[in-house]
Amino acid sequence: MSAIRLLVLGAVRQHGRAHGYQVRNDLEYWGAHEWSNAKPGSVYHALKQLAKQDMLLAHEVAPSTAGGPPRIEYEITERGTEEYFALLRASLTSYDQRMDVLSAGIGFVVDLERGEAVALLRERLQNLASWRAAVTEHYLPEGGPEQLGHIGEVMNFWVHSADAGAEWTRGLIARIEAGAYVFAGEGAPFVGVLAEGEENPYATG
Repeated sequence: MSAIRLLVLGAVRQHGRAHGYQVRNDLEYWGAHEWSNAKPGSVYHALKQLAKQDMLLAHEVAPSTAGGPPRIEYEITERGTEEYFALLRASLTSYDQRMDVLSAGIGFVVDLERGEAVALLRERLQNLASWRAAVTEHYLPEGGPEQLGHIGEVMNFWVHSADAGAEWTRGLIARIEAGAYVFAGEGAPFVGVLAEGEENPYATG
């Protein structure tokens, strides 16, 4: 699963309608260029591909002030919305998501209802526990990972990653259940995108 697909769909959805530079600017504002593959070229490529797949609707607007081609604004379609939520739910439940995919999912978690977010994160806990059990049962010798030489450190890393992931997930569940953040259907959401013309303090140039 690619984080860029989830990130681009989510950014366009938050704006309602956005052009490529706005999407790129938002992803830099979120720091996604540091923890994912959301580089400028991949952002524009993803926008074009998602439009070809009917996930986004492309609108040609006023010509560029520099005399270039017309600026294109994108709007998420019904199919794109379905894809967005499918990717979001998958990002939160799987034990083996890459860091960028999980980070993207957490960035959009409040687009879900609070109860569903908790249920998905509990599913992630179950998946982490099953994965950890499989690692310890099938890959770790009774004498400990040291019996495998330095390769045992790979299994050690897996187990510690599972434990750390579970601890963090339990903490997030507790914060959500205690009322943290504004989820879908609960009122005005946190605004995490830049307004047109708003300066991005994290822009890379």
